[in-house]
Amino acid sequence: MEKVSCHKGGRSIEGNGKVVNSAPKYFEKEKITTGVTELDEILHSLRLGDNVVWKVEELDDYIYFANRFIISGIESGYKCVYVRFAPHDPVLKKMDGLEIVKVDPSNGFDFFSSQVHRLIEWYGKKVFYVFDNLSSLMVDWASDELVANFFRVTCPHLFDLETIGYFCLTRGKHSHSTVAGIRETTQVLIDHYHIMESTYIHPLKVYDRYSHSMFVPHLISDRGWKPVFDSVDAATISSSNRMKMLRTGSYGTAPWDTVYRKLRFHYDMGMLDSIPETEMRALKQELSRMVIGDHPRFNHLADKYLSLEELLDIRDRMIGSGRIGGKAVGMLLARSIILNEPEKKDHFSQIIEPHDSFYIGSDVFFTFMINNDLFSLKVRLSDNSCMTKEEFIDVENKFLEGRFPEDIIEQFRDMIDYFGQAPIIVRSSSLQEDSYGNAFAGKYRSEFCANQGSPEDRLKAFMHAVKLVYASALNPDALAYRRTRGLQNMDEQMAILVQRVSGMPYKQYFFPALAGVAFSQNLFRWSKRIDPSKGLIRLVFGLGTRAVDRVGRDYPRMISVSNPDIRPEAGPQIFKYSQWDVDVLDLENKMFKTLSFKDLIKDCDYPSLRMFISVFNEGYLSDPCTNTIDCSREMVLTFNNLIKKTDFVASMGEILGIVEEVYGQAVDIEFTASVEKSGNVSINIVQCRPMKSITSTDKIVTPDNIKKDNILFRSKMLINEGIVRDIEYIVYVDPKAYEIADMDTKKSTGRVIGLINERIGSMEDKYILMGPGRWGSSNIELGVNATYSEIDKTSMLVEIAREKAGHVPEVSYGTHFFQDIVEEEIIYMPVYPDMESSCFNESFFREARNMLTDIIPEYDLFSDVVKVINVREASGGASAVVIASLNEQSAVCYLEKVSTGRIWKLDKLKGQWH
Repeated sequence: MEKVSCHKGGRSIEGNGKVVNSAPKYFEKEKITTGVTELDEILHSLRLGDNVVWKVEELDDYIYFANRFIISGIESGYKCVYVRFAPHDPVLKKMDGLEIVKVDPSNGFDFFSSQVHRLIEWYGKKVFYVFDNLSSLMVDWASDELVANFFRVTCPHLFDLETIGYFCLTRGKHSHSTVAGIRETTQVLIDHYHIMESTYIHPLKVYDRYSHSMFVPHLISDRGWKPVFDSVDAATISSSNRMKMLRTGSYGTAPWDTVYRKLRFHYDMGMLDSIPETEMRALKQELSRMVIGDHPRFNHLADKYLSLEELLDIRDRMIGSGRIGGKAVGMLLARSIILNEPEKKDHFSQIIEPHDSFYIGSDVFFTFMINNDLFSLKVRLSDNSCMTKEEFIDVENKFLEGRFPEDIIEQFRDMIDYFGQAPIIVRSSSLQEDSYGNAFAGKYRSEFCANQGSPEDRLKAFMHAVKLVYASALNPDALAYRRTRGLQNMDEQMAILVQRVSGMPYKQYFFPALAGVAFSQNLFRWSKRIDPSKGLIRLVFGLGTRAVDRVGRDYPRMISVSNPDIRPEAGPQIFKYSQWDVDVLDLENKMFKTLSFKDLIKDCDYPSLRMFISVFNEGYLSDPCTNTIDCSREMVLTFNNLIKKTDFVASMGEILGIVEEVYGQAVDIEFTASVEKSGNVSINIVQCRPMKSITSTDKIVTPDNIKKDNILFRSKMLINEGIVRDIEYIVYVDPKAYEIADMDTKKSTGRVIGLINERIGSMEDKYILMGPGRWGSSNIELGVNATYSEIDKTSMLVEIAREKAGHVPEVSYGTHFFQDIVEEEIIYMPVYPDMESSCFNESFFREARNMLTDIIPEYDLFSDVVKVINVREASGGASAVVIASLNEQSAVCYLEKVSTGRIWKLDKLKGQWH
């Protein structure tokens, strides 16, 4: 169908491509009042040429705004005409200055449209029109499509004559295509609706005008019209029965649609009792399998905890078809489990924020790839284990050049209209993601959308984000992860979860007060008083990216649920090991941004700030007792008042315990939270996944009879345990050499490690990877920026902290990096060479021959920084052994002589016997 648009004002007309350079520009035309001051402020007034379409639930709502508009027009001296054609009550009564013209629609579309066209021609330019409810035309014409056709031929004519026309549609009475056709053609589209006792107005389209609050819902009250910015309020509004009126696509005759239509019809009509219980159970399970897929453990949980209403709502909010993927399923299940906990149902219903997420079905992913000739690329890359980051950029560009089908774009547009200017996040939700045994933590992409600007700008930015998420299915880390876990040949379609970003605007930024990740099991036990079975919370201020990624100089607050007052740090260390930067969405510049906490809250006017900070005063930290804070003092994010004066930690502990019990194993939950003025805390569950369990055992004991010369290093801080023998190689990034290396060398060190990892891994030999500071850090000054696919073959990962070099390990418990270590059963430990208790064997690492050029000769320039040590060669026939005990919180790496029969083996890296 050809698109028809009556937007001229210096822009092209979409139907024929003709460009009309009108003067003055459209937004510079004379401003016309709607007769309602608050509406003028939202829309930046009307312009001659505007057609205004109201979507209303009750005709009385349209009558109010139409009367205010016409009365104002008459007072301003404009000719005003009421086109009367419907059997409903008159929109306008007789009044001086108003002409009422009756047109009969019963004679058919052609006659009626022609009559209206002649009428408009006869009255001429700069006339104000009010039309009856367009929805009434369906009675006479028995066609929804003709309603859209009437508007599409009438709107451009009114625009050309610089008139203003008011129209209305009854919400929920028209097909998706009809509303889309009208939306495409009109200049202004306004949604007006009631929820409970409140009334809202939500502009969905305003041509050639824009403000930061134009496209958000506004609450209408006697105290004024208030834009709804806060995510809690917005989600509460949107998660009401209003979402059932959204039409995100037409339904076909496939089994999916047949099951859905039958259940939806009986549900809406209150006739579920007419379906036999066994058939109802079978239909619900069939719908559930179509949404979730064939995952026995998830299916069992879904059958028990997801209601029929929730399953129907998933379909109502799904773009395209297919499944919603593991991330979406985990979020929905966790929410339902918590909200249906019998003993805590009332409590959690008060603190768990509602959600109004959308889902892009997994079928859309393959349709996109096939339509854009990307499927063969997927097959080729899935079979190829070698792809650099630079090569992946080319893959991303190919995805970005792709196009979506028109029907999918229209559904995207519906969703963008729904969210208005509320920031959203586009999250991967692949079929294998967040399932039992396969977390895929951080392997696929999530993209924030500031969601500002015109509807077309927002739609374009959203589709860009979706394409990047789709491309991430082929990124090197994801491909390596699937191969490592034997999933490369399993069905892996990429569904997408679209969520409202939690938070509220502050200055020009948008972010939640609190975000983080919580674990039902706490293996980072820094005190014997901590009960590891109660869990751990990794908490940050702002967007949760700083809680799950290893970034910058920051340290999130680590909270033991069993003993929240006990910190891993003490005294002056608290000041050092805190969060200093905050991730936010910059609404003005439409981008993700990192700001210093100090600069962000320099005015000390952030709501409930005292709940999050402590003040540095004369060498001591003190927690504010009132909302009055001395801005001249240094502030540190400690969250002490939040922990002491709210039930946040207790509530998170209850949530973790409930979900873990139902899942039957440990879980991790990503969340956001906010603190109300009353001190009550609201929590939003954004993700939940099963966690690989790590159990400590008293059977692992570190030996105490090792000769000092045979010890390579010790550690007293562990997050997992195990015994690894016959370690053939140590890859050692020298902290001192790394510190003085140039930027190019530091940037490339991770790639060199990746090549070594691939080579040693291909020989199935065990090796230890050691390096300064934080492995995987985004800041190369703090550690080697190596990705998952560049370290996944190592048996143990060591982070070396040298005081003089300023490299400080971060126990990564809670990050995506940590998930990788746990899932691959890689033993992790920090080592402090400057501490005598570490027994760091400096001479061994200094004097051992460097085999780097034997493995990758072309990278000899890195020989000063990266050292590959053949343990047997360096030790005279010994291999390395690692024994790590969680129970003892102790680990040791030492040399152990290899039996004579095993010494003489082929050095596969060099291809020589020795």
